[in-house]
Amino acid sequence: MRVRTGGCLCGAVRYQIEGPMRPVIACHCRECRNHSGHYLAASQAVRSNVEIVGIDAVTWYRTSALGERGFCSRCGSPLFLDWDNSDRLSIVAGSLDQPSGLALIGHIYTSEQGDYYEIADGLPQREKGCDGDPTTDLSGSPEWEA
Repeated sequence: MRVRTGGCLCGAVRYQIEGPMRPVIACHCRECRNHSGHYLAASQAVRSNVEIVGIDAVTWYRTSALGERGFCSRCGSPLFLDWDNSDRLSIVAGSLDQPSGLALIGHIYTSEQGDYYEIADGLPQREKGCDGDPTTDLSGSPEWEA
């Protein structure tokens, strides 16, 4: 079973994920842009497969009715999106150690993208999210890779 690792900029928070992860989706919604400083690219894992070391340095901030975001309270690195009523935890792709073995598969909330950039990679785009379920891929069904 594949094990991936990652963490924040200062090293206060490290995590390990054992098992499959969803491919990366780029979210262009205003909340993600405000949180990250640009659009946010994230994968997901089953929460029980994620071990977080330094959890005391993670601050959680509720940004919507759907869930809360976790970031390092020391360096400010965005790390997680914890969805209510889901067994999955979104992992900010930029916090993963390389090589992650994951690939970007598309873009969501493109109707809210910033006016300073274009999406020109040819990947699928959705003006809104993933049919109201942030734990699915762009086709509407969970797609996980080993």
